[in-house]
Amino acid sequence: MGIGLGRGISGFIVPEHYVLYGTEARIDEEGNRIVSPNNCLWLTNLDTFKRHEDLVLTKSYYGNESEYPKYDNYDAINVNKSSDIPHDYDGFIGVPITFLHKYNPEQFEIIKFRKGNDEKDLSINGKCPYFRILVRNRRV
Repeated sequence: MGIGLGRGISGFIVPEHYVLYGTEARIDEEGNRIVSPNNCLWLTNLDTFKRHEDLVLTKSYYGNESEYPKYDNYDAINVNKSSDIPHDYDGFIGVPITFLHKYNPEQFEIIKFRKGNDEKDLSINGKCPYFRILVRNRRV
C-alpha cells in the first residue's frame, strides 16, 4: 500500500458535466476539474517505511473470547477493526480490508482472502461480514 498523499494533492480529473461539490472538489491552476474522494488509496509495490511499522496491539483474546466470534466455514476469529486485533491469539484472524494499509509483512502473514473452506464467503451465524482478509500474527 502506498503512503497517503492527502486529498489536497491527489485526485481525479472529471469531465465538465460532473457536478463539483464538497471540500474534495476543486479547479486547479490549469482549469482541470478535480475530485479527491476519501475512499480511495494509492497502491505501490515500492518499499516504504510505513510497510515496516508495527501495528500496536493492545487487546487480549483470552478472557474476552465472546468479543471474537468464530466463522462458520473457517477456523478463524472475526475482528471488525484492525485496532481490535488481539496480541495473544496464535490462530487465524479475519480482518477488514482496511487492514491492508496497516499491513507489516514482518508482523503478519496473509493467509487467504474472503473465502472459507467451502470457497463461499466467510460467514458468522449464517451472515457474511464485509470483505475479510485472513491473517496470522507472526509474533505471538
